Amino acid sequence: MANVMGRRLLAVLASTALLLAGIGVSAPAAAETLPLSNVGHLDFLLDDVAPAASGEHDTWRLAEEPQLVLPWANADARDGGAFERRGGGQFDPATGYWAQGAFNADDTARAAVVYLRHWAQSGDEFSQRSAYELLRSTAYLQTATGSNAGNVVRWMQPDGTLNPGAAPAAPTDTSDSSESVWSARALWAFGEGYAAFRDVDPAFASFLQERLRLGVAALDRQPLTRYDEYLTADGAQVPAWLISNAADASAEAVLGLSAYLAAAAHDDRVRAATAKLAEGIAALGSGDARTWPYGAVLPSVESLSMWQAEGSQMPAALAAASAVLEDATLLEPAVTDSAVFDPILLTAGGADNGWKPTPVDRTQNAYGVDSRLRSLIAVSAAAGKPGLLDLASLFGSWYFGTNASGEPTYDPATGVVFDGVAPDGAVNRNSGAESTIHAQLSMLALDANPELRARALGLTTVVSREGATVVQAEAASSTSGKVVAPQETDTGESRYSGTGYLELAEGRTATFALPSSTGQRLISPVVLSGENGNASSLWRSEYVPLGVLEHSAGKQGITAAPGALLPQPLPIAAPPQSSSVSVTALAGPVRVDALIVRPLFSRLTFAGSNASTELVHSASAVAQRVPVNAAGGAGTLKSYNAQGALVAEHAISGVAQITVKPGGFAIVTKG
Repeated sequence: MANVMGRRLLAVLASTALLLAGIGVSAPAAAETLPLSNVGHLDFLLDDVAPAASGEHDTWRLAEEPQLVLPWANADARDGGAFERRGGGQFDPATGYWAQGAFNADDTARAAVVYLRHWAQSGDEFSQRSAYELLRSTAYLQTATGSNAGNVVRWMQPDGTLNPGAAPAAPTDTSDSSESVWSARALWAFGEGYAAFRDVDPAFASFLQERLRLGVAALDRQPLTRYDEYLTADGAQVPAWLISNAADASAEAVLGLSAYLAAAAHDDRVRAATAKLAEGIAALGSGDARTWPYGAVLPSVESLSMWQAEGSQMPAALAAASAVLEDATLLEPAVTDSAVFDPILLTAGGADNGWKPTPVDRTQNAYGVDSRLRSLIAVSAAAGKPGLLDLASLFGSWYFGTNASGEPTYDPATGVVFDGVAPDGAVNRNSGAESTIHAQLSMLALDANPELRARALGLTTVVSREGATVVQAEAASSTSGKVVAPQETDTGESRYSGTGYLELAEGRTATFALPSSTGQRLISPVVLSGENGNASSLWRSEYVPLGVLEHSAGKQGITAAPGALLPQPLPIAAPPQSSSVSVTALAGPVRVDALIVRPLFSRLTFAGSNASTELVHSASAVAQRVPVNAAGGAGTLKSYNAQGALVAEHAISGVAQITVKPGGFAIVTKG
């Protein structure tokens, strides 16, 4: 690792010099020609450890090469632009240990993927060496023998000691006692590692193949024993065989397994496991432009009420699996997620950390943005839908200014990315491994797509945005009901968006003020429906009835609580002149958490010094003509349907009209 260590030192010195010169985090003009990807900060996070071999934990050539390389989990910002590497949890100076550990399998495996891709794109020999070392480290964390063989221990201390259980106890077990997110990420690394090293180092590739097969064998005796079985989640049937009951974890495994199969097509056992996981992921896609979850693939079978941007690589995984398995049906939910849900997400505010089911956590970070960006790129390529790349450019521009802070979050000169941006624009200026890894995956993807890269770099400012907003039910302008404020707003499968909810007994009413609008609005009350309940409600605006809703959830099953907190769309849109909406409980109790209010045609415009992109998305049930390009000027107008297929394309020079299909979107690009 001498060369990598040397480059790491040079990267740190260069980063320090730039920061001391007052450059800080910026998107310099040189980024227009130089690669956006820069592994300098990720190099800085790497450290050497010399763990002992044991019966359960060993790796490739450990006796000959006793040093392993792993990334520190966190890097906290310090004065002068410096960073201090830190582990997870509290540090105990008496033992030199962190409550969780210094390094973890999640970051080690994903960092290996970064270096593999950086090596493939740049030919950088140091990245090749870094990938090799990180794959060795990932393999060490995988248990090689015994009843837990193929599973992965999550945390390692600075001296190489494995930490099979964090203190205090983590929400999920950090040990190798079962399948896990980190075992899925190990498969991601092994799969991409095998494909990359197969020709240049066949012996090492063979070792990675053995470890991938060991991980697949663990899946075969753990979640995949439940293949073709279904669980109940608030009355819905959901697949029982996903890794840790999670589509997001399973997706990261499928990314690696698909990369492996592209290089080892005749491995039938791996092919079968990949097909089963992909089938389970695809089963969690549902809804449409009007109905929750708006076409998204949900991340977990344990909740019908939650979506999060972090780890939302399910469309990318389905796209990869559809190609190697030659199964076009896997693309269908991936396309809907991309063409329908992503425009809703963008016009509502971007890659939020948590819709549960209202966007209660609007913090955004590189992991969430990258998951959306690369999924759109993958689905665009697999499905032949180039229009999805315009949506990808809007997510990619988050790194260069179109976030709540209005400033760049990534610096191509140093490879530093900030850990997140709060909805009020406050920036978390730390730069830990997860954020750095996913920012680099984004930059590598942009570098590999020059036109997309140019569009993303050219958009730095949010000019306007009109999308989903939330009206809190407990803030009703008038009501004969009562406000309930539970001790915990998190139910374990969803979260009340404010302090609680409004409860209406039979015959009780409430009126809610609506945000002003020049167009029709689709209103979706978020209601806690009881298990086998019989509540119902009548909704109206000042002018017209909007619909009657029935509020009942099915059997609780695997979810954390009985009943379901879900948006229910009213069939009739509120007229533009409506300033309020009212509800009457026809049968109670009706428990209303909030109203999700969406323009029938959501919009956003991002711009830069020489470019702009306008997005319009339709939640209408019928095709309608809408005006675009209100600011005037020459550009290109394209309209797409809900499957992301191009419907119409025009050159325009001023305000124009375009027909937008139900659930479809239109894009105006300039510059």
